Amino acid sequence: MTVALYAQRKGWPLEGITIRLRHTQIHAVDCAECETQEGKLDRIEHDITLDGTLTAEQRTRLAQIAERCPVHRTLTSEINIRTRLM
Repeated sequence: MTVALYAQRKGWPLEGITIRLRHTQIHAVDCAECETQEGKLDRIEHDITLDGTLTAEQRTRLAQIAERCPVHRTLTSEINIRTRLM
């Protein structure tokens, strides 16, 4: 939604977006860019398909916007879950 709203505000010819997610668990030692080096990590890979006659620069900018959306920021931040039995 963030990407679509950004493209609409800019007047760019974005006709549709398809997002595909894959979730796996990997060993931390196999992840060169990860801070954690012990145990297993959740990895989410996402593929973004942008439909429309966008320039390479517009596509690059929309990919940057996708990484700044609220959902992406939540998933990449530290998460603290507290469970309460009611």
